[in-house]
Amino acid sequence: MRELIKEDFKKAFEKVDVLLTPTSPTTTFKIGEKDENPLSLYLADLYTCQGNIGGLAGISVPFGKDENGLPIGVQFYGPILQEEKILNAAQHLEKTTK
Repeated sequence: MRELIKEDFKKAFEKVDVLLTPTSPTTTFKIGEKDENPLSLYLADLYTCQGNIGGLAGISVPFGKDENGLPIGVQFYGPILQEEKILNAAQHLEKTTK
């Protein structure tokens, strides 16, 4: 399964330099808010798994705030051993969204 995921990402990076995805399926929650529900904590990390399994370079960065003033995160993924691409993309996002 890991090799299939790596191959899918390899094909994607033949067409694009980096991928931009949400970091989490929900906006940020307060510390301790989900301690009683381990499944919801697991699901909050669901979107980060594919990058880890695929061995990709990745970075999660803040991108605005929700209606409660809590940060929203997005993540960039790039080809293996090409961290410079995702760092440049994250820096560009930061500069253009302030």
